[in-house]
Amino acid sequence: MKRWTLPLLAVLGAIAVFIVAGRGQQPVPPPQMVTPPAVSGYPAYIAGAGIIEASSRDIAIGTPVAGLCVEVAVRVGDRVSAGDLLFRLDDRDLAAQLASRRAALQVTRARVPETEATLADMRNQLRLAEAVTDRRAISLEDLTKRRYAVQLAEARLRTAQADVAAAEAQVRETQANIDRLSVRAPAAGQVLQVNLRPGEFAPAGALETPLMLLGSVERLHVRIDIDENDAWRFRPNAKARAFLRGNRDLAVDLRFEYVEPFVLPKRSLTGESAERVDTRVLQVVYSFAAGAIPAYVGQQVDVFIDAPAPAAAGTPPS
Repeated sequence: MKRWTLPLLAVLGAIAVFIVAGRGQQPVPPPQMVTPPAVSGYPAYIAGAGIIEASSRDIAIGTPVAGLCVEVAVRVGDRVSAGDLLFRLDDRDLAAQLASRRAALQVTRARVPETEATLADMRNQLRLAEAVTDRRAISLEDLTKRRYAVQLAEARLRTAQADVAAAEAQVRETQANIDRLSVRAPAAGQVLQVNLRPGEFAPAGALETPLMLLGSVERLHVRIDIDENDAWRFRPNAKARAFLRGNRDLAVDLRFEYVEPFVLPKRSLTGESAERVDTRVLQVVYSFAAGAIPAYVGQQVDVFIDAPAPAAAGTPPS
């Protein structure tokens, strides 16, 4: 029995190999399409990927100075007007400095009436001395001293007035620094993102993730990347239609806004092996009314732009 065990196992292994090999040669069924792709309604067209953005462009809100956030005055989705408070940073140290400088300003202002009174007294004494007709009653040296005393009092008054102006400038400087800690909306729009909460530290400068994102969304813009190979076929004011990704039945006709006349490197690569990293695109901007389709800022859409066929396009546009 033992001498037949190994041959039997070999035969069974060979049969298993043939079965696995046969199954591997069977054609793999294509994957089921989740959603059908969008179809252009134009005889010839330029296809491009578009991204929805606010008509004012997406405004990244920052702060000129770093500090601890003590108040966030808006929430996501709020409508704001230019000048409305967005958030406020801790200003206790500047508030104490402002109180100190205001007190110093009051002291400086109090010196002005004192110097004015001294000047008035010196001028009166000089006037009395100059009114004496008998020059034997007052010496020339005494008269000269009184004239110099008036000039000295006038200089002290100008110094006191300059000190007041300097103190007022310091108060305004501190007040301006306090105002900078209250970040306000630069334009009317809707709050798209809030990435700051009370108690968090707000760094200054340009950030990868902005503290807040603001934009005007009454009319949404679509920024479309047109491959440089198709850029010569594009005509300003050409008709265009955008389709939401995931549902080709959600589409909207676009209105031409403008072309950015600078071809720049493509930033959103697909990751395919045939993708060339030196691809450049022309960016054109169309728009549509908010609410025409359930779209949001930052969402990608598939766009088809009416264009002449490559063989019948003729010369490029002038």
